[in-house]
Amino acid sequence: MDFEALKTTTLTFVETHKEWAPLIIAVLAFCESLAFLSILVPATVLLVAIGALIGASGIPFWPMVIAGGIGAGLGDWVSYEIGRYFQHGAKSIWPMSRYPQMVAKGEDFCRRYGAWGIVIGRFIGPARAVVPLIAGMFEVARLPFQLANWSSAFVWAFVWLAPGAGVISFFNA
Repeated sequence: MDFEALKTTTLTFVETHKEWAPLIIAVLAFCESLAFLSILVPATVLLVAIGALIGASGIPFWPMVIAGGIGAGLGDWVSYEIGRYFQHGAKSIWPMSRYPQMVAKGEDFCRRYGAWGIVIGRFIGPARAVVPLIAGMFEVARLPFQLANWSSAFVWAFVWLAPGAGVISFFNA
């Protein structure tokens, strides 16, 4: 299945089965935030497209933001725990092993910004799923990581869904 067919199928399903929209958004946000899986799933484009569908079809905005925030927060949390578990051995796992320069940049980023790097990294495309993994590898303390993770997850979900939903419609939801 090509990307355009996947996008059309997903949007048609969400429009037809609006009650499934929060779960679909949560799963897409999880996939977008989970190390390695974010490379395989075109979640960002789908989230923006679903945001437009929210504005056009009367799907309530705020439950979708909450669902997206939960999915993104869980994805980063799992990535962080994978990094803590494997520590520096995670560097030998694909795709980290294929992009050592990206890992080095992520390491420098985590050293420089600590838990704040999670907030910043969430909004930088390729870094989004890698920074939590690297934060786990370098054992950034769990509490600061989780505070940064969950607060930025909901802001991230809002940022991706709001433009399509329209500035006025999300305040009316």
